Amino acid sequence: MIGLDAIGVAAATLPAAVAVHHARDRGAPTRWRNAGFWGIFALLLGAGPWLPDLVDGCLVLAMVALATLGLRPSDVASSGADRRRADAARLGAWLFVPALMLPAVTLAGTLLVGDGRIAGVALIDPKQVTLAALVIGAVVALTLAVVLTRPPRAAPVAEARRLVDSIGWAMVLPQMLAALGGVFAMAGVGKVVAGGMVHVVALDTPLAGTIAYCVGMALFTMVLGNAFAAFPIMTAGVGLPLLIRHFNGDPAVVAALGMLSGFCGTLMTPMAANFNLVPAAVLELRDRFGVIRVQWPTALMLLAFNIAVLALCAFPGRWR
Repeated sequence: MIGLDAIGVAAATLPAAVAVHHARDRGAPTRWRNAGFWGIFALLLGAGPWLPDLVDGCLVLAMVALATLGLRPSDVASSGADRRRADAARLGAWLFVPALMLPAVTLAGTLLVGDGRIAGVALIDPKQVTLAALVIGAVVALTLAVVLTRPPRAAPVAEARRLVDSIGWAMVLPQMLAALGGVFAMAGVGKVVAGGMVHVVALDTPLAGTIAYCVGMALFTMVLGNAFAAFPIMTAGVGLPLLIRHFNGDPAVVAALGMLSGFCGTLMTPMAANFNLVPAAVLELRDRFGVIRVQWPTALMLLAFNIAVLALCAFPGRWR
């Protein structure tokens, strides 16, 4: 049965290919440092579940050491601007087909194979159907892109390396921060946060509790870089015991708007690299934090609106 372990092996193919490409680049001054970083990342993705926890931890520290020493990008042979303009004129809107196939296949797989059974045979873990469909969608999108553009055989890996080098070590932040959020939740950080807020802020009204919960979600997301990592901490510390149990708030409203508050924090932090730093690198913006500078006013307005909606909708009896 296809589960999370097999999906991890599939995900490891990208950093593994980048590592091999770096290792074969004799002209790059830091080729072994770069190859080692992406090679270790591939090893953790593909074989991490079968390695002892101590070994996994040591490999993560090795990645940190290599990133601290510096992952210098080097030039990668690519098609010129004239060739790209000619291909764009020739293909036109067909260029969007591979990109659109990724969400299309993922959605179709999730809806059509929700129980993980194909022709009556259980092939996919029902909990991982969406991720498995995402992997299939990536393969389909890559195949279509190669068929449409007809690049040299080495181009997909070379372009993958060029993109990965432009992003750098920030590419692994989502995985690292999600793991950190899980560690915080298991360590009981939510209870510590709740205790601290009770001593600092008078959480004796639904409005005060709502402000503490929503602002706390935004701030923790800014620190962790991931609303999914901040959610169990703030919900276990403030949302569940205070807003839901003490003030009898609607659990669905509290959870939904609490997560939305976390997304407001995502818009304002460089720790959310896949949302803020990666687009700046891909678009080759001069200002590395340009995306954040544009987003933060909207994030603050949305957070204030979110607090008002949560206070009114989750506790309707309090305002009659």
